[in-house]
Amino acid sequence: MTTPASSPRPEPDLARLRINRDATPPLVRRAFGRNLVLALVALALIAAGALFLRRNRVTPVQVFTVSLNSGGPGGSAAASVTANGYVVARTRAAVSAKLVGRLAELRVSEGSFVRKGEPIARLENSDYAAQVGQAEANLATAQSDVVEASARRDQLAREARRVADIRSQSPDLISEQEVEAAQSAADQAQAHSRSAASRVNAAEAELRIAQATLEYTVIRAPFTGTVLRKEAEVGEVVAPSVGGGLTRGAVVTMADLSTLEVEVDVNEAYIARVGHAQGARITLDAYPDTSFRGQVRQVVPTADRQRATVQVKVSILDRDPRILPEMAARVDFLEPDSATAAPAAKVTPRIRVPAAAVREQGGHSVVWLVRDGSLSAREVQAGPVSGGFREIRSGLAGGERLLVGGVEEPRDGLRVTTQPAN
Repeated sequence: MTTPASSPRPEPDLARLRINRDATPPLVRRAFGRNLVLALVALALIAAGALFLRRNRVTPVQVFTVSLNSGGPGGSAAASVTANGYVVARTRAAVSAKLVGRLAELRVSEGSFVRKGEPIARLENSDYAAQVGQAEANLATAQSDVVEASARRDQLAREARRVADIRSQSPDLISEQEVEAAQSAADQAQAHSRSAASRVNAAEAELRIAQATLEYTVIRAPFTGTVLRKEAEVGEVVAPSVGGGLTRGAVVTMADLSTLEVEVDVNEAYIARVGHAQGARITLDAYPDTSFRGQVRQVVPTADRQRATVQVKVSILDRDPRILPEMAARVDFLEPDSATAAPAAKVTPRIRVPAAAVREQGGHSVVWLVRDGSLSAREVQAGPVSGGFREIRSGLAGGERLLVGGVEEPRDGLRVTTQPAN
């Protein structure tokens, strides 16, 4: 029995074998899904934490405590109006030369105290001194001519009288023509003498002009005061008015520091509350912890149309060497003393708050109250700004704490912690 021969196996088709490189392995797919879930959970936790922190975050803010008739942040005195301005000197001058010339000498510096009439500076004046010498020589010549003309006048006058006497005693010795000639010579000598005297007067006037011009080269203090600034240096050309280029219009600027006062611009809406001789409290920006007594000296009888303000000048009653011109100042105009006011007069309580406490929202004035550590809005009726303050005409009763800084966009319910306003 024969065994059938086995059939040959088919050869594998290697050309059909392929590796699918685009397919993601199962392990990688499971790891990616797990990481994605973990990332989403982490983001959710971060968002929840941020929301929690935001809701529980306490923002530090500055507040202002409202009080009736408050004059400032402390509310220590009753002030009806507050205005800002600067310290100025009533007696102040930019001292300049009366002639154009080069500055040869400057005897003062900033802070120098000078009395009225004392020399401050001197211009180069050799040419003017020479003119004075020439005028003096002309005067001496004219005076000599007067002496000579007077002597000749007197001589001819005597000669005319002698000839006239001889003619009256002996008419035959001297003729009438000789008498007239002698008298005419005497009259001419008299005229020459008068002319010489007139030339003396003219020479004296020229001398005075030359001396005055020479004196103009000396720049003197127009009043007793203190030099604030030097406007020119030795060697510079100065003139009565600025001419451009290297020409200076003034040599020094000086002021009488005993006449210092404060000029402020009061909003015209409040000018009716300011009167002559009214008391005031002056606070300088340089010394915010110190106040000085003041008194209204003048309410300027005109208003600034562009700024809607009226200028008020306040005298400084407390003299202090620390007070200097051009210092910034705040003036609180005080309410009349209730003890001296008329019995029938009734002072209306006023509430004044920093202008930063009032915000405009939707055409309404709003303040943000700080109560129980959170913010709440309240609509008020506020007057215009004056000296950094606004008067609240309705909406507050006193004692409230108002937000003045620390939050740019406040909202109801925002948790805050308070600190006094600067």
